Amino acid sequence: MPAPRVTVIIPTYNWSTVLRYAISSVLAQTMQDFELIVVGDACTDDSEQVVAAIDDPRVRWINLPVNVGHQAGPNNRGLQEAKGEFVAYLGHDDLWLEHHLQCTTDALDRTGAAVAHSLLMSVSPGQEVGIPVMPLPGVGSAPSCAVYRRSVTGKIGGWRDYRTLDIPPESDLFRRVEAAGFETLFVPRLSAIKFPALFRKDVYRDRPSHEQALWLDRIRSNPDFEPTLLARMIASDQAVRALPARKLIRILAQELRERLAWRLARRSGHRAIFWTTKGAGIELQKRYKGIK
Repeated sequence: MPAPRVTVIIPTYNWSTVLRYAISSVLAQTMQDFELIVVGDACTDDSEQVVAAIDDPRVRWINLPVNVGHQAGPNNRGLQEAKGEFVAYLGHDDLWLEHHLQCTTDALDRTGAAVAHSLLMSVSPGQEVGIPVMPLPGVGSAPSCAVYRRSVTGKIGGWRDYRTLDIPPESDLFRRVEAAGFETLFVPRLSAIKFPALFRKDVYRDRPSHEQALWLDRIRSNPDFEPTLLARMIASDQAVRALPARKLIRILAQELRERLAWRLARRSGHRAIFWTTKGAGIELQKRYKGIK
């Protein structure tokens, strides 16, 4: 069989109720030349059964024997198995719009760039309209809106262990991409929706999926979902909040603490959590999310 154009990697850990929605958003892509590798971080729930129930030969399940505690471990295993020219990542609690793979790979084909980042919308609990998030130099963007040529990680290596880093692993990967001289580009299309787990206390204990179910239904039922949502973001002043750059940095710090937590403080109630040692931020985040 010919190699697929894209390898999609979904790292997951013990949240099978939400996993099915992420997978559904991959299977609904207009660009269908992909393989999907779902990698469990030593899952002990029924995630394997959820994947096995999908009648599609492009979908595979792998479960790590030992829990790594961050998506870097499953992502690296996915890279080892990847056969595609491009690699795309999707968080197990995030969603893609149906044009995500098409618009990013088209842009990479057209320009010859190595990495493409699309526009992502970060949604807090109960929000009808989220905040637009764009990549920043030296930071990159959330993995769910990034597509890489597989040759990039073949040259610079994969994801590094968060316990050895002072910055988030996805930012470390992006900095190595920049340092190696690879061209990156921004694709001005809204194509991913992120539901930051850090804004949802005990999500790994309660395992809700109602938000993903609601948003996936909105995507499917509205053929004009992207322009409608962009218009709503503009009307609600969310897009304006993302500019100029210094405001965007503050929004990224607020909305995507997973990526910047090593250098910033996060306030929870009346107490401040400071991320000052390697890996400490992730360990505190895991407790907040209900990961034992």
